[in-house]
Amino acid sequence: MDFSSKLLENAVNEVSRLPGIGKRTALRLVLHLLKQPKENTKYLTEALSLVRNEVKSCVKCHNISDTTLCDICTNPNRNAELVCVVEDIRDVMAIENTGQFRGVYHVLGGKISPIEGVGPQNLQIESLVSKVKNGEVKELIFALSSTMEGDTTNFYIFKQIESYHITTSTIARGISVGDELEYADEVTLGRSIVNRIPFEQSLKG
Repeated sequence: MDFSSKLLENAVNEVSRLPGIGKRTALRLVLHLLKQPKENTKYLTEALSLVRNEVKSCVKCHNISDTTLCDICTNPNRNAELVCVVEDIRDVMAIENTGQFRGVYHVLGGKISPIEGVGPQNLQIESLVSKVKNGEVKELIFALSSTMEGDTTNFYIFKQIESYHITTSTIARGISVGDELEYADEVTLGRSIVNRIPFEQSLKG
């Protein structure tokens, strides 16, 4: 791809680093921005700068938040003893959109994947186990995607907390095996939360 401007080429190269964005799409986006009033581009760059520099991780659940504690963790109407374990913020948003869950979350920040070099120490597993040890949790819902990595992560956490005799469940398999949670429709995902099954039962499937 030949560029008449080095500045344009640099901008396209940076945008194309984003997931799912190829060079042609990046060029289309950059050219679109060039056609917009300069203040529109300024608002975009300011928003991106703020989210990069000011956004926080909730100290309790590790969800993305504007404050030290996220709105879900500080909501007195949520059941803090019912904890849903998810991979990332996209899964929190997907489950919240169902309107079926009134507990809180614990965001791991990924899944165990030896191939990608992601081990338990790279995830927010230790803080989750600490919540269980401290008696803060009555039921843990495993809501990771139904992939080998997701199942491996579920099982690893389960073995860490098994001796504490809390209720452990997993979302019902209305979610197809191999599917990512964020792509499930709201009705199916909502039913999967409501109709969750004991985690030990899922191991026999």
